[in-house]
Order: sequence, then structure tokens, then C-alpha cells
Amino acid sequence: MILRAFDGRAAQAEALAEAVAEDLSRALEARGTAHLAVPGGSTPATFLTALGGQALDWSRVVVTLTDERQVAADDARSNARLVRETLLVGATDARFLPLWTGEYAGDVAEALPLDVAVLGMGADMHTASLFPDAKGLEAALADGATVAVVTPAGLEPRVTLSGPVLRAAGRRYLLIQGEEKRAALDRARAASDVLEAPVRVVLVDGDPPTEVYYAA
Repeated sequence: MILRAFDGRAAQAEALAEAVAEDLSRALEARGTAHLAVPGGSTPATFLTALGGQALDWSRVVVTLTDERQVAADDARSNARLVRETLLVGATDARFLPLWTGEYAGDVAEALPLDVAVLGMGADMHTASLFPDAKGLEAALADGATVAVVTPAGLEPRVTLSGPVLRAAGRRYLLIQGEEKRAALDRARAASDVLEAPVRVVLVDGDPPTEVYYAA
């Protein structure tokens, strides 16, 4: 793991957008297409907007989500809605593959293997929708898994990319903000069980290592 700390969240977002754009550009040069998975939630909005403003041939980029709540596409909590209102405002030509549109909708094979996975993390050490103690977590972490349905305690079911898919991404970034999540990152690094701290699936044994972009 590599930790990169920033004085402000705007600087964090711009730096991560530039790094991801460089990775995608290299993939486009190498293969003619690039595959990207991005997170939802409240934290990545500024980053996603900044990424959409990067000068890329977005028509050759396939974008999907790391995970999605099983809610309507126009729901305020929809990750697809967030991507449409941020990244796709600038990256209008990108091909977007949602994971949920009232039923499982994503043919994620078209977005795999991932060139870049940008992930968030919760204070409970979850990443994507790989939540500690969630129903379906073990199946989502199993070898050979691609997409899984995971149901965190007290929340709606979610569709998530699996641990193996996220771990296999060519480049992995973890975007976190605030002291609570910085402390959670330290707990995850010290944990010994991925079921207790699912974010460990992308923090250990990576080559190249996951880069953590942190701002208070």
C-alpha cells in the first residue's frame, strides 16, 4: 500500500483524476480500449467531476461501478445517478455499464479485466459492497467470483464486483477522507481476517500496490 496525503479535498480529487487519466491513456495506447470501475457514495463526487474533465478519447473507455444499491436509477442513493451527474457530464462519449436498473443489468464481462478500480472505504472497513458480516460476503470473496449480491445488516441488497475482480485490476486506488476513515485504514491494515476488514482484499498482495489518496 502507498499512502498519498493531501492538504485539501480539491487537491486530492484533481491529483487522483490526473493519475487515473494517465492509467487509462496507457491502456488506450496498449489495447485501444480501457476499462474503469468507480465508486458511489458522497465522497467521490468531486473526483468524478474532475475525471470527466480529463482530455481522453472517452468513446473508447468502458465505465462501470464497483457496486450499486438495489434502488431505482433516479433514486438519490443510486451510484449510477451519481456517475451520470458527475463523470458523464464531461465524459459524454464514455460507455457506461450500470449494475442495477431494477434488476441485474450489467454485463460486466465487457468491462473486465479492469484497467483501473477506484474504491471508497467506510469507517467499518467495507469497500465496494463488501461489508463485514454481510450476507453473501464469503461468496463475493470466493475465487472465481465476478459479481455478487451482498446484503449488509439493516440495508437493502447490493450488487458488487467481487474481491477477486477488484484485486485483479491493473491499478487500484482507495479514496478516503476524514480522520475516522484514516483510523479505519490503520485498523484494516492491522487486521488478520478479510471477513472482519474486507478492504484488505485490495490492500495486501497487490502488484503494483494499491495507492491510497487521503485528505482530512
